[in-house]
Amino acid sequence: MSDEMNIADYLARGGRLTNPANVPPRYRAELMKIMATLVDSELAGAAGFADVINEGPGIKERIAAAKIVLEKTDNADKVLHLMGEFGANTDRYANHHPWTDRLPRDTEPGSTRSAHDMRLSVLNYPLDGWADAVTMNLCMGLAVTVQLDEMGRVSYQPLAEAIREIAPVEAHHAELAEEGLARLIDQGEAEAVSASLAYWQPRVAAVFGDAAPDRMERLKAWGLRHRTATEMRSDWEGRLAAALARLGLKAAA
Repeated sequence: MSDEMNIADYLARGGRLTNPANVPPRYRAELMKIMATLVDSELAGAAGFADVINEGPGIKERIAAAKIVLEKTDNADKVLHLMGEFGANTDRYANHHPWTDRLPRDTEPGSTRSAHDMRLSVLNYPLDGWADAVTMNLCMGLAVTVQLDEMGRVSYQPLAEAIREIAPVEAHHAELAEEGLARLIDQGEAEAVSASLAYWQPRVAAVFGDAAPDRMERLKAWGLRHRTATEMRSDWEGRLAAALARLGLKAAA
């Protein structure tokens, strides 16, 4: 980087940062928010699925759920390690949050519990049985795929590299969910799946929110965001509609 080009100019031109020592304070704060949201969401998601493992109707389903719990926790660990390089107390962070806590089931979409953690709002709602968990996993799994596509372009290179490892794992979780829903539908559970879809679709949609305009412009300039929430939500809606069509279902109105 030349003396004439400051870090903001460097990032605006598509530059990448590779070391915590080179990260400006405001960039660091935004980067930590992004990483904390991912870590908290993975740990909260894993905690939710851990509670339904034994509700799986067969050994294959229980193995799949247990594997999702393991892999989401491992994904969180990858990013938590990067947070540790910025000084985060990773042991306390992972072990002293109420990851299993949820809001009442009938709470409005987009609600958050408190400032306990930075999980995506959809992960504040409880699962209600196996069909509900699999339906949520499809809706949210496709949303995570869209979000990780965006995060894989982030200007902090170590995070982008971690996302490239995490993304295929999360994409496979969505594939497992689609396979699980196909089995449930074959077993006569289409009505239960449709009811769960009506519950989860608006709650997943609510995770696609833009920052305030001035903050959004700053994030784009720093290479921490590229697409708008509207673009990402549209991408997710298309992926969900395609998956539901394959299952013979329709998206909730």
